[in-house]
Amino acid sequence: MTRDNPRSQIIEAATRLFTEHGYHATGVDTIIKESGIAKRTLYRHFPSKEDLIVAVLKTYNEDFTRSMMERTENKSSDPKEKLLYLFDLVNDWFHDKSFFGCMFINAVGEYSARESEIRAVCKDFKATIRTYIESLCREAQLSEPEELAKRLALLIEGAIVTTQVSQLADAGATAKQTAILLIEAAGGS
Repeated sequence: MTRDNPRSQIIEAATRLFTEHGYHATGVDTIIKESGIAKRTLYRHFPSKEDLIVAVLKTYNEDFTRSMMERTENKSSDPKEKLLYLFDLVNDWFHDKSFFGCMFINAVGEYSARESEIRAVCKDFKATIRTYIESLCREAQLSEPEELAKRLALLIEGAIVTTQVSQLADAGATAKQTAILLIEAAGGS
């Protein structure tokens, strides 16, 4: 999705570069070149690289969350099917050439300070996903929806890291099979 204003152009270019090359490995000059924006313009919108990273993560959070929820809600009216569809989405992502791992996991790996704004944005994203999963568990009337949501979110996180690090092609399918067992045990046959 190409956006027309300079701030959005910077965020779009930085998102692509950070995803593929990492945060520390992507210099401001590379972002300027990719976005076609002057250095002065970049620094007018983002006084520091960390400010840019926060903006990228917040924008990605909004875009990804909206898209994921829309696709899931349009897939089925059955909340159990929606829960399992999340695993299909993740598995499809793993097999896409644009898969370089989770931007949020990677950000915390590179900016590990516990009290940083970068970590706070990453935690917010993960909480949003977990809350959505919990809402589907409640909608499906599964037992202990909060605990089940934590477990399902952990399966997704584990599959992401396993696929990124170990490059196991079946991590997504394995996570979905495990999710089916957890959902069935929670009363969702």
